[in-house]
Amino acid sequence: MTIAFQLAVFASIATPFLLVIGVPVVLASPDGWSSSRNVVFSGASLWIGLVLPVGILNSLIS
Repeated sequence: MTIAFQLAVFASIATPFLLVIGVPVVLASPDGWSSSRNVVFSGASLWIGLVLPVGILNSLIS
């Protein structure tokens, strides 16, 4: 259970770093926002979706 918690915390920390790099690159691309909107929303949804499992696993570990 501890390994799952550690992996979930790592993923919830790594995802924003990828978004910080990826979103400006996506917006600077020639097609811009219109073609890569789904990628940005998927990354943001992934990060938001990781918050709940981290909270649940934290309550189980403590």
